[in-house]
Amino acid sequence: MIPIRDHNPSLRVPYVTYALIGINLAVFLAMWPLRGNEHALAEVYFTYGAVPVEVWRGGEIHTLVTSIFLHGGFMHFAGNMLFLWIFGDNLEDLLGHIRFALFYLATGIGASVVQILADPGSAVPIVGASGAIAGIMGGYLLLFPRARVDVLFIIVIFFKVIPFPAWAMLMIWFALQLWGGVANFGAQGGVAYWAHIGGFVVGFLAMLPYWRRLGATRYWQITDGHPDHPVAHYRFQKSHIPAVRRKK
Repeated sequence: MIPIRDHNPSLRVPYVTYALIGINLAVFLAMWPLRGNEHALAEVYFTYGAVPVEVWRGGEIHTLVTSIFLHGGFMHFAGNMLFLWIFGDNLEDLLGHIRFALFYLATGIGASVVQILADPGSAVPIVGASGAIAGIMGGYLLLFPRARVDVLFIIVIFFKVIPFPAWAMLMIWFALQLWGGVANFGAQGGVAYWAHIGGFVVGFLAMLPYWRRLGATRYWQITDGHPDHPVAHYRFQKSHIPAVRRKK
């Protein structure tokens, strides 16, 4: 279940979204030569990743920010940047560049704090933009619940793109994170489910005052739960590949 695009491209150039993707890409490429050198990679992750036991003791607080720009591998990086690309531009369009950048950093920090509270004795570094992007998704859910998101379903060899309302896609995603967090509670390493859960909740709650200022449910009535600009429509067509007949 992979979102591939929404139907609401932003009207303004999302400079901060582009910049965040660029910074994450630059850090990822800078670390690429270290692949295969486990000692060097570990040194980077333990230096710039947020190690719960260290932060819990009051040290290495700066890693709550630096850890947001580190990733554990290509799929980790690519998945995060895809979600940022889909959901970030509309939020930036509405909030403005500076407010969106602060929102991103605040939800990323909040996500790491929740993960640390869930397992304060862990010595495994927290890395990745997932928590900050989960915060964007939480804000997106509150502001644009009826926006359309195209989701790619992959079941073995079956591929299907289905348009989903944002609220359904995001709530399914959140339920999967909650299930993973409960099922893997106390496990060392792996996916930081509680950072995802925390970022999503922090983003939703942090957006509440702004949503109320816009008019709360009246804002939904005015915009029909979509970003306040024309919706893009995409057509799905089967490719017209000519059949080659076998000669008798």
